[in-house]
Amino acid sequence: MSLQVEKLEKNMANLTITVSAEDFNKAITKSFNKNKSRFNIPGFRKGKATQAMVEKYYGLGALLEDAVDIAIDQSYPTAVKESELEIVSRPEIDIKEVGKDKDFVYVAKVAVRPEVTLGEYKGVEVKKADATVTEEDIAQELSAQQEKNARLISVDDRAVEDKDQLLIDFDGSVDGVHFDGGKAEDYPLTIGSKNFIAGFEDQIIGHKIGEEFDVNVTFPENYHAKELAGKPAVFKVKIKEIKRKELPELNDEFASEISEFDTLDAYKESIKESLSVKKQKKAANENEHAVVQKVVENATMDIPDPMIELQIDKMLQDYASRMQSQGISLDQYMQFTGMTVEKLRDQMREQAINNIKTRLVLEDIVKAEKIEVDEARMEEEFAKMASQYDMEVEKIREHFANSDSDILKNDIAVQEAIDMLVAEAKLV
Repeated sequence: MSLQVEKLEKNMANLTITVSAEDFNKAITKSFNKNKSRFNIPGFRKGKATQAMVEKYYGLGALLEDAVDIAIDQSYPTAVKESELEIVSRPEIDIKEVGKDKDFVYVAKVAVRPEVTLGEYKGVEVKKADATVTEEDIAQELSAQQEKNARLISVDDRAVEDKDQLLIDFDGSVDGVHFDGGKAEDYPLTIGSKNFIAGFEDQIIGHKIGEEFDVNVTFPENYHAKELAGKPAVFKVKIKEIKRKELPELNDEFASEISEFDTLDAYKESIKESLSVKKQKKAANENEHAVVQKVVENATMDIPDPMIELQIDKMLQDYASRMQSQGISLDQYMQFTGMTVEKLRDQMREQAINNIKTRLVLEDIVKAEKIEVDEARMEEEFAKMASQYDMEVEKIREHFANSDSDILKNDIAVQEAIDMLVAEAKLV
């Protein structure tokens, strides 16, 4: 194999890779051995014809596609290593010459890690996040506890009001025709939840138990069921049950029932202490983010487009995995929301660029500050991970001994760079 490297604009490069005719012929033979069982030639049992017979009967083209893949898989990693480039994208392959008894020549267009020009990164000035616990914070927590410990009271002496919880029957139709999913009995509905089409819940307010009435709505234009999108519908509704939420009174008795404290004042003080811990942690994260973003803003770099697209690919995969963990496929999400992959990628682009910039800047600060992760620091991390995942330290150590530990080392070094930036920053 031989290699020529041509550096292009915007941190792109062309790797022209030549695989010798001898090696490419071997790739053709591997392709034949891989596929010979599917070739059927008269006079030969399936899979018993020679390579020469297959090439004559089917043509060389029948073997070339896999031969090309085999040759690229074997030569590209070697070419990357020889190029000494830090490649940050998948290769865009352009085949120049291919054939039996010929050198196989192809060009791999790749993105190269951009050079970063660091700006000011020590002692940057950012606004300090507020970690003060206010009376409003405490009141909100008390309100949440009231909601959590509320009880439902049946109502039969008045009409439906906002926030009421109902059981209803409904049956919907469009142009007099019933549709799938448009009918239910004993359906639980909280007024104000906005779980139904806009206007549905508003038209239930004012009606009483036992009443039957029509609700007129229009499906939104982007409704997931295309046959209903934008169409007016009529729902026949019957109210079967009304309940209202009764909140417990805020007093010493309430405090003693839901906590270990005998008085409301003591309970409030414990809420204040708990919120203080949470807000301090949140403020620390916000300060760290603000410092890092300021340092990133002070740096300059030219990020190649394929590097951005690869980052978006990873983000999209992560997003799909999160959706799947909630029992929704990405395709279903697209159908429900009217979103497209293209729109989702566009929404992710800005964050993808920021992720790339942040990592590149922090990695360059690691180099500039000569931050190294020694074995003692690795052991600290192993112990932390063992505690976090409830595993033996030895098991964690074995895992990283059998896999590439460089990624973990790099992550630790980057975090140490972040800690250094925050420690030296001016929080005002």
